[in-house]
Amino acid sequence: MRKDRGKSPGAVWDLGRANEKQRMFFMARAPFVAYGGAKGGGKTWAVRTKAMGGAAVNPGLRVLIMRRTYPELEENHIRPIAAAVPKEIGTYTASVRRMSFFNGSTIKFGHWAGEQSELEYQGQEFDWIFIDEATQFTERTFNYLKGCLRGVSPYQKRMYLTCNPGGVGHGWVKRLFIDRDFRRSSKNPEENEDPEDYVFIPATVEDNRYLLKESPNYMRMLAQMPENLRRAYRYGDWNALGGSYFSELRYDIHTFEPWRMPGRWRRYRALDYGLDMLAVLWVAVDEEGRAWVYREWTQEGLIVRDAARGILERTLPGEEIAATFAPPDLWSRQKDSGRTMEEIFRSCGVALTRAESNRVQGHMMIKDMLASGADGEPGLRISRECGRLLSDLGAIQQDRANPGDCAKEPHEITHTVDALRYFCVSRVSPGLGEGETEEESQEYGFLFGPEPTRDYILYGG
Repeated sequence: MRKDRGKSPGAVWDLGRANEKQRMFFMARAPFVAYGGAKGGGKTWAVRTKAMGGAAVNPGLRVLIMRRTYPELEENHIRPIAAAVPKEIGTYTASVRRMSFFNGSTIKFGHWAGEQSELEYQGQEFDWIFIDEATQFTERTFNYLKGCLRGVSPYQKRMYLTCNPGGVGHGWVKRLFIDRDFRRSSKNPEENEDPEDYVFIPATVEDNRYLLKESPNYMRMLAQMPENLRRAYRYGDWNALGGSYFSELRYDIHTFEPWRMPGRWRRYRALDYGLDMLAVLWVAVDEEGRAWVYREWTQEGLIVRDAARGILERTLPGEEIAATFAPPDLWSRQKDSGRTMEEIFRSCGVALTRAESNRVQGHMMIKDMLASGADGEPGLRISRECGRLLSDLGAIQQDRANPGDCAKEPHEITHTVDALRYFCVSRVSPGLGEGETEEESQEYGFLFGPEPTRDYILYGG
């Protein structure tokens, strides 16, 4: 690459030679470009080179390189880029983790530390975002970072992803880039996913001739892995690894558009509470015992009184709650006050019912309710307005140390799943039959009256 605007006009900065698949990655112009599949395809080098070259030749370009943890970020990107960029072209500032180029372009280096990172990146704007090892990120994070692709610069906003099968993001990456299973919404067309926006460039170790030259035994190492890992990492087989713990979950089968439910259906709440996150679900149970999750609320940093107030505000007039299921630890007495959080919730108007805490049993109950019954329909349906719960269920992985359980990390995706677990493991009564009493069989739009309102849509009732 020839540099024309530095202190030494005409100097040449050699970024190396790309293979054919890497060149395809560099030249792709879709808003979302994914590269990889098998291990050893040269993904990380492609990210560094595309970012450095793009910043050097496009004045004022704002680039973000994101990795799941800081040690990975430093080892794979910060150190190599800081060493590769000549001082007359750019300088690295460690205190803000940013490479600044002579032409006003910048590369910011970031790692994702869960929900707290949302505050860090709130309001930030980038032209290009690179998510290296995208299957280590949740779909929620992917969608959040998409919101940072904005600004008034003349450059087309793009996101570049690299990926291997497996990991917490296996499901959404496979859906978008491999299966090309795009979501459509008749009620909110602006949310439709456009197939033209997503491009996948597959690569295997054979495409990376430089790696094979320097590490001739690498292919043999991949070939000697267990069968499922060999298929995934050697050949990039996205069906070799299971992905989500809740593999039964299907968007077209288990989700529904908000609709006016019968008022006679019994309604419940289930919650998981901590200062790091409150997650609350509202669930209706029909006459046949089928559960319909119709509303969710998540919020971090709430003391018990504020959590209770928010729950009551979102439980709407005429919505009688039969029980609110909560984890047993809320019945533990606090050392300073001697009171339990359950007592505080109750004093604030939210009476709790203690749920069983067995993780394996609870998660197996979720899987059982996702399964189809005798009528061919699942026992659990989830409103499409409950995007956080759907995303978390699709992302959470099997616990490698205990295959019967699901993983506890990343922690930010466990809260809504735990709330659902507390509901599923508890004994609930089905809704009343048609016309059992005139009063109980009245339909009142479930929440608001005969016609839906904006709040009805917002909360997914």
